[in-house]
Amino acid sequence: MTGRVLVGMSIREVNAIRELEAAATGADARLAFLQIAEPTLSTVLTELADRGVTRIELLGVCFGPLAPGLSWLRRVAAHWWRERGPEAPDVVIATVLVGADVAVPGVIDTALQNVRPVRGTEAPVTSPAWEQVPPYRRHVTVCRGPRCSARGAEQTWTALADGLTQRGLKDTEVLMCAATCMFPCNQAPVVAVQPDDVWYGRIGPAEVDELIEVHLVAGTPLDSARIR
Repeated sequence: MTGRVLVGMSIREVNAIRELEAAATGADARLAFLQIAEPTLSTVLTELADRGVTRIELLGVCFGPLAPGLSWLRRVAAHWWRERGPEAPDVVIATVLVGADVAVPGVIDTALQNVRPVRGTEAPVTSPAWEQVPPYRRHVTVCRGPRCSARGAEQTWTALADGLTQRGLKDTEVLMCAATCMFPCNQAPVVAVQPDDVWYGRIGPAEVDELIEVHLVAGTPLDSARIR
């Protein structure tokens, strides 16, 4: 018996959960997420194995370039597979799909013709490189709560991530993360910068470049958008 799982790779796929649900239904697949949302990949793998599924096909799905690499899907799947032990089902992983046409079952079937099996020799989910907190200069938190999301936080997140990447600002300089509700919802989308204890409101893509240049690069808070 075979089980199929579509795996949302990043926060962007969490935002597109309705599209992924439709894709999963069309492909007779379960839906899981690598991060942020539920059900997690490990939970779905366990449920399928407990039902007696002997082969599990994983298809990582991303709708843009900001998702983690396919190697992370392999790491997490292999970690589960090793933990499951000798009775673990066969697990195979397909190439990540990019684009909204993931909802077309034929596209999914084509992708699953090029799968790589999980062998248990994949890199673990731990590494000496991830033992310590990175030596970042600033920690930027983007609110992804319901009101901020409704008022464009996804676009703010994408513009911020793209802007940092274009300037070569890595996690060791600016550590970026998402949060649930940060409370000053009337100011959505909300962004906070630590350790400066500076909060910004109504930060859309148009304001992101200036925020990066003025605050994250030059080190001076952007007073025009500051709410704290």
